[in-house]
Amino acid sequence: MRIMFVEPPKKLWFVMGEYLPPPLGILSLAAYLREHDDSLEIEIVDCQAERISWQGLKERIEQYQPNIVAPSSLATCNAYRGLRTIGMAKEIDPAITTIVGGQHYTTLAHESLESYPELDIVVRGEGEQTLLEVVRALQGKMSLSQVKGITFKHDGKIVANPDRPLFDNLDVLPFPAYDLVEEYMKDYHFAMMAGHNTPYALIEASRGCPHDCNFCSQCKFWGGKWRSKSPKRIADEIEYGYDKFGIRFFWLTDDNFGLGKRTNETCDEILSRGIAEDIMWFMQARCDDVVRHKENLPKMRKAGLTWVLAGVESHSPEILASFNKKITPTVSRDAIKVLQQNDIFAQATLIIGARSDSHETIRGLRAYINDLNPDIAIYMILTPFPGTSLYNEANANGWIENKNWAEYDMIHAIMPTEHLSLPEIQEELYWCYRSFYGSWNRRISGVFSSNKTKRRTYRYMTRQGVVSALRGMF
Repeated sequence: MRIMFVEPPKKLWFVMGEYLPPPLGILSLAAYLREHDDSLEIEIVDCQAERISWQGLKERIEQYQPNIVAPSSLATCNAYRGLRTIGMAKEIDPAITTIVGGQHYTTLAHESLESYPELDIVVRGEGEQTLLEVVRALQGKMSLSQVKGITFKHDGKIVANPDRPLFDNLDVLPFPAYDLVEEYMKDYHFAMMAGHNTPYALIEASRGCPHDCNFCSQCKFWGGKWRSKSPKRIADEIEYGYDKFGIRFFWLTDDNFGLGKRTNETCDEILSRGIAEDIMWFMQARCDDVVRHKENLPKMRKAGLTWVLAGVESHSPEILASFNKKITPTVSRDAIKVLQQNDIFAQATLIIGARSDSHETIRGLRAYINDLNPDIAIYMILTPFPGTSLYNEANANGWIENKNWAEYDMIHAIMPTEHLSLPEIQEELYWCYRSFYGSWNRRISGVFSSNKTKRRTYRYMTRQGVVSALRGMF
């Protein structure tokens, strides 16, 4: 049986500059299938790394003649690209089985199968074991009705099988199948964070989050549970990427890495391998975790941590409460300060477009951030992703005015506030970026910062003209 995993042609999120990430999701699925069935023929087509157009992808599918086509479709904004991929596959050969998964389709499984005749099967939730059993069913070894965690078409009806339990132990998962894209490993990079010529890979150290922010689609997808790989396994995967593929920059993709005992032990593992001085890694963290476990930051910095994305979100206690964020502006301020004190590049992420937001409240956010002075500020527009409590509330109340999934990218306004229209929110996003990056003092101090990461980042952003690019989008 021939299986083709596809990372479709797409536009990357320009706010973070020029970058090309390896397709971690489909590489992980490919590795699991291969480990449990060595008879399978597996092809990875990364249209970004291979510089393949839609026409080029069509030719690859025609040439490979797969039995299964499964596009990467993690983010809502890329949902249509996955559909275009499977539609193309069906045009080439209607016998090809088309499969999608991820957060968007897990939530909208029934609606998607009902709306798109080119779609055969939706894998809901954690995909490795489910996809393996789907393959076995298509090989005639079992029935699709026996496969937990899928929604599919049968005799003209849409059938939703029971959910699949989550893995108890994530250490049983194989390393992602980077060897299937080894030819392009040198091309994966994140220019703003690590430079054009620094090989780059993703590490999934845990899955899920115990918190319940109303805008986050991860909560429902992982059932509100948090599971971690062991410190040894995390370090093993980093060392494997370092030795086998020359990776020097690692993005820890965790929704909630946590900074407690496990992090301390993970740093010990990394330090024991003798590679810490030669690598950089990035992670995102809750501000309250940063403050609560600040004693671990020096060791984390020594182990290679250079950049932390801190979810500040808002300056308003009321807006933070509406997000169910369970932090305070004071905690966020302390988190940014303690990161910078430990020579860790501090990125603050902010959200505008809350239901109560007005021109005045967003001006207040800009003033707060200019005073907070993180190393970098990334502003986003509140987006009601399917599967979130925010989406359910917004949909029930008729707040959603933009239903184009391609624009669910956190830089396009989807719903108005009580005081602002969609164009006004869009304009405010520009002024947020203009306020922060328009400061000559901030630019100059960034370009000449003693922090190597900050210095590189600001020099890159100066060349890219990020604010001007944002202004030109709308």
